[in-house]
Parts: sequence; C-alpha cells; structure tokens
Amino acid sequence: MARIAGVDLPKEKRIETALAYLYGVGPALSKKILAKAGVAADTRVKNLKDDEIARIMNAMNVDNIKVEGDLRREVSMNIKRLVDIGTYRGSRHRKNLPVRGQRTRTNSRTRKGPKKTVGGRKKDDKR
Repeated sequence: MARIAGVDLPKEKRIETALAYLYGVGPALSKKILAKAGVAADTRVKNLKDDEIARIMNAMNVDNIKVEGDLRREVSMNIKRLVDIGTYRGSRHRKNLPVRGQRTRTNSRTRKGPKKTVGGRKKDDKR
C-alpha cells in the first residue's frame, strides 16, 4: 500500500489519478511530479515499487510542494489573517457567506445551508 503525505492511495487506480487524492494535488501537478520522478503515469498503485514511491516523495520535497496538513494550515492562516484585519472578505468568511461577489438573494445554498422557512402571516390575522 502506497502512503504519501499521510494519505493511503487507492490500490487499483493509476498513480496519475491516485496522486490527486492528496489535498493540493490536481491532474496537472500530478503529471509534473511523475515526470520529475521518472515514474510512468499508467502504473497502478499496487504495482509501484518502494524506490518509485521514494522518488515520488523526493520529487515533491525537492519542488517544495505544499500538500495536506501544511497547505490546509496555510489556507486557514490566510483566512484568519483576513478576518483579524477586518477586511470585507474576512467579514464574509466570518458570516459564512460567499466571498467572491456572488449574489445571495437567491442561490448560495451551499454556503448558507438549507433554507430556513419563515412562517407566513394572513392579512386578517391581527396579533
């Protein structure tokens, strides 16, 4: 079983696809890492040898690629900095609303969560 940056890679997938299971690694970066490590992209994870895994990890370390915990920490620190200095983007993060200018009157349900139905009131109902 291949374990890179604390993540177990799925055995049956190609290494090119399996590297994308790491936070911060997508298809393009995966190809770049494999080219630098000299590992064939169509190799299955279960067929990788120990030295190939070591070469992949070494290629990631040499390029100083941040993945998993380091990258998550950096992103959360960037968000915390925006919140602390009181920027508009920081206030949007704090309120759990869309940050990049999207409309919120409709849509943005992913960020706001499920609708909270407000009870209607009849016209003749006097309270």
